[in-house]
Amino acid sequence: MRETLEAVAAGDLTPAQAEAALRGYATTEAGRFDAAREHRRGIPEGILAEGKTPAEVASMADAAVDSTGRALVTRADDDTAEQVRAYMDREHPDATVERDARARTVVIHAADYEQSGVDADVVVVSGGTADAHAAREAAVVAGEAGPRIETIEDVGVANLTRVLDEIETLRSADVLVVAAGREATLPTLVAGLVGAPVIGLPTSTGYGVGGDGVAALLGLLQSCTVLSVVNVDAGFVAGTQAGLIALGVDGSPDDPDR
Repeated sequence: MRETLEAVAAGDLTPAQAEAALRGYATTEAGRFDAAREHRRGIPEGILAEGKTPAEVASMADAAVDSTGRALVTRADDDTAEQVRAYMDREHPDATVERDARARTVVIHAADYEQSGVDADVVVVSGGTADAHAAREAAVVAGEAGPRIETIEDVGVANLTRVLDEIETLRSADVLVVAAGREATLPTLVAGLVGAPVIGLPTSTGYGVGGDGVAALLGLLQSCTVLSVVNVDAGFVAGTQAGLIALGVDGSPDDPDR
């Protein structure tokens, strides 16, 4: 503790970094950021923008970058994303800020941040363009664990040859996230073709009885092919699970706190 306090006094650590080192989290006016999560779990805490003001999101992102060197913001609308970017330009001008509008994510890396590589392949598949919002969120989140990410888009089962054309890539994966709406047949089909774990990601695309992802979720829960299922549009959860599986495949994390 004394070393940490002396580092703050010398200007080598910010108060947020010191608090993160001592308590495992950094406190902001918008809440507490779990700075130790990536050491415990391999995936950084995601900052959910929904339900927060843009200023609160920016404050949390600042604490994340300050204490861990990066920030992962999810479910950010355009206004929030722009305000976070403006805040970073002012407070962390050397940081990189990457916005995926379809995924609704903002990923920020400090200039000195180095992403650890993970020797594993995550393939993220979507049934149709309308499923891309959840699939891309999963890809962004999984990528923050460090594995190689490949995406396959618009291979819905209405034309089975689109899936079969990608069979080599599908079978090369160590873990797959497969996003689909409607009745969500695609994840079940893919799981029957590959040997790696498949995470079914039901999406809220569809209409009528069973719309809003209900039929997709129930279909995946009843899958006759073994797979795992997350909640409707839960790209963050699917991406996190895929990232954790990739870390296990690589076997590289040796942090004793894990």
